[in-house]
Amino acid sequence: MDQLLRHIVNFLKYPLADQHFRLECRSILEDRGVLVMSDFLKPGAIEALQNDGEKSQHLAYYTASSHNIYLKPADPEFTADHPRNREIISSKGCITTDQVPQKSMLHQLYNARSFREFLCAVFNEHHLYEYADPLSSINIHYASKGQELGWHFDNSSFAITLLIQEPEGGGLFQYVQDIRDADSGEMNYELAGKVLDGTVEPNTLSMDVGALVLFRGRNSMHRVTPTQGDRTRMLVVFAYNTEPSISLSKSAQLTFYGRVG
Repeated sequence: MDQLLRHIVNFLKYPLADQHFRLECRSILEDRGVLVMSDFLKPGAIEALQNDGEKSQHLAYYTASSHNIYLKPADPEFTADHPRNREIISSKGCITTDQVPQKSMLHQLYNARSFREFLCAVFNEHHLYEYADPLSSINIHYASKGQELGWHFDNSSFAITLLIQEPEGGGLFQYVQDIRDADSGEMNYELAGKVLDGTVEPNTLSMDVGALVLFRGRNSMHRVTPTQGDRTRMLVVFAYNTEPSISLSKSAQLTFYGRVG
């Protein structure tokens, strides 16, 4: 057990250093494209992170933007209503790594060698590195009433999130697995269009407060439905790179954070 994380992680349920457990987690992720580790955080850790999140929420940079599911500029070869170019709405607030209190458990968990080695084993990566810029490694996303994350594909090969506060309603993570094959250039516009039209039933992820979720979203369309009620949904996003000394581009920093670091 990592002594630095003993008050954060439920090691009785999740023995992160155990090789058999790591292989089991990798197998689930490869098969389903998602791994949900419920009760990953201890109750005391959840309470502390909720308090930290509420105290920092006033620092959040809020955006409401339209985008296509590929998060890229429109392609003039297709019409505006084609799945390649169809506009989706996303809105949220976000605080950045340098705005997360230095004593926060999020920094302890993100930087812990045992946690990073576990992630490497599950994602089948040799090394994972923090971002070189001071904004992008740890983000807290806030979704208040009516805010949502529209359908999209991730540009990165994996995502790591922790749910620290759930809303009164809505805020559901939904996905459709393996729609495209980005590496081979197979976009499968027909199926993507059916998802956008609502004629394909998505999978809805059961995710409780304190859950760690590992997700491969490069080829799977996914969204978070609009938040309902007055309680803000708070989600932590851990971002790593497979190469050292990488920063998020200045333009992306301005788009997501309203500033550059």
